[in-house]
Amino acid sequence: MGREQGIATTFTSAVGERVAASLARVDAELARRYPGDPGSRQPVHTVYVPADVFDATTVRSWGDRALAALDEHAPGAGELARVLGLPGELAEQVHARVRAKLGREPVEDLRIDFEDGYGPRPDAEEDAAAARAAKLVAAAFEDGTAAPYMGIRLKCMEAAVRERGIRTLDIFLTGLMAAGGLPDGLVLTLPKVTYPEQVAAMAHLAGEFEKARGLDAGRIGFEIQIETTQAILGADGRATVARLIDAAGGRATSLHYGTFDYSASCGIGAAHQSPDHPVADHAKAVMQVAAAGTGVRLSDGSTNVLPVGDTAQVHAAWRLHHRLVRRALTRGYHQGWDMHPAHLPTRYAAVYAFHREGLERDAARLAAYTAGIAGGAVLDEPATARALSGSLLRGLDCGAVDADEVAALTGLGRGELEALAGRRGPGSVAGGR
Repeated sequence: MGREQGIATTFTSAVGERVAASLARVDAELARRYPGDPGSRQPVHTVYVPADVFDATTVRSWGDRALAALDEHAPGAGELARVLGLPGELAEQVHARVRAKLGREPVEDLRIDFEDGYGPRPDAEEDAAAARAAKLVAAAFEDGTAAPYMGIRLKCMEAAVRERGIRTLDIFLTGLMAAGGLPDGLVLTLPKVTYPEQVAAMAHLAGEFEKARGLDAGRIGFEIQIETTQAILGADGRATVARLIDAAGGRATSLHYGTFDYSASCGIGAAHQSPDHPVADHAKAVMQVAAAGTGVRLSDGSTNVLPVGDTAQVHAAWRLHHRLVRRALTRGYHQGWDMHPAHLPTRYAAVYAFHREGLERDAARLAAYTAGIAGGAVLDEPATARALSGSLLRGLDCGAVDADEVAALTGLGRGELEALAGRRGPGSVAGGR
């Protein structure tokens, strides 16, 4: 008999126990490989600044230059609406929020670049730059002027530059420790990965530093840049991205698509290298499937069309950038690279419009779901509730929407949204992400 009187069953308890035993290894693998969303904030962009250009004023300078571009080329909501094709009321909301964001927190994630943006330098020069970067980053986190996330992109693990990259990483991390320890917002980026063994080498370096400095195991995480065809399809014909994530041993925080290196490696001409090229879509779709459920985030690449020149040129570049960011958001890529301060107005305009135009719709669906209200044109399931709450949380994190708005529309607080989104809780990912 079953648990309830009068309900007949056939399987004995031993049958279920044998099934559970046979699937124990699979259960453990699922828990290890697919832990779900890390529960921390994901920045909407990454700004790359060459190491010799970065200084204590960089974050504020980018914000001021972005505000100046907005004031010159779209000083009011009406101008922004005409340039980007936004409805009037939405443009008013977006314009005001973009201005506030650029004044309050213009850069969400900043990477000090020791790779392509910096290039080969004499060892003594790069040594000094790495030590200087550590001091500046530590001071910025200490005095509150840092972006929420900051760190370095070191040179890759290929033989020609490997030793230099390792030394720069060592100098930078050692300098942070000397200045008080690794900040919670620290992010490291490993570029031009081709083989899982290169990722494993980076994970080994992180582990060795932790042991030498008495840090918790797993404290140091890093991003993997997908810039080579071998990172997508290996020499043996097998898909590679999942193997890269596995090789990180739980330290991978995100995958970043490198628009220009990857496009060039596929033979795409310079005039056609763009985040919306078919080769880019293919690579990012593979990244997306490989990372799904792992807690590893995705980042789109960048456009190299800069919003500079006269107003007509700036508006044309803004329309392109806005379209590309919006396109990425609809495809589930919630982060991307920005190459110039004048990209910031359209980065935030696209992100804010995306979240605000769907706010009432998504909130109503989530409120109906949590209230158990059936009927209507859309039947939502738990997976959809996770997506709806996740979208609202991303909007809250970046400043597109306010907590009071969301609570009024859904009846839910942040903790309830995080539970519905299946977030594990802040701080559960290596590297603070």
